Amino acid sequence: MTDKIEIRISGLGGQGVVLAGQVLGKAAVCSGKNAVQTQSYGAEARGSAAKSEVIISDDKIGFPMVRKCDILIAMSQEAVEKNVKDLKEGGLFLIDTTTVKNVPKTKARIFKIPATETSTKVLGEKLYANMIMLGALVKITGMVNEESMEKVISNTFPEKFVSINIEAYKKGKELARILFP
Repeated sequence: MTDKIEIRISGLGGQGVVLAGQVLGKAAVCSGKNAVQTQSYGAEARGSAAKSEVIISDDKIGFPMVRKCDILIAMSQEAVEKNVKDLKEGGLFLIDTTTVKNVPKTKARIFKIPATETSTKVLGEKLYANMIMLGALVKITGMVNEESMEKVISNTFPEKFVSINIEAYKKGKELARILFP
């Protein structure tokens, strides 16, 4: 990982993009990095645009907003259309292929993850797609250590939801390993 990495997780309200950013930021701190996390979403909580931005750095972070992202995670078609212009050339572009059907030409490395489909088929509900995307992200980049991710997931969710969210996270790592060996 370089000294600083800027990540934008984008989608629709209700997909857990803000929660995913919070988990990632906390895991970065647990991994010994500096991190800031910001979020924004539309007036209606569910179904409107939502994003979470995380900056992870080995050094102090002077400005808490993502200007140009090194990594863009898009969990909806609208998220792609609104945010792809902010992805750096040569960056990483993780898309949820269940909800994103039209991927524009870009000079980024594209990783297609069927997160929502996998969440629904394997875990019974689509709401774990955010943890699947985080699992894929961590497997692809190694930006935070896996123990930190599992510790933060365990400390973030109510006890009865910890194991299924860790399972979703691990499923994302497995998908990344299989799809991008």
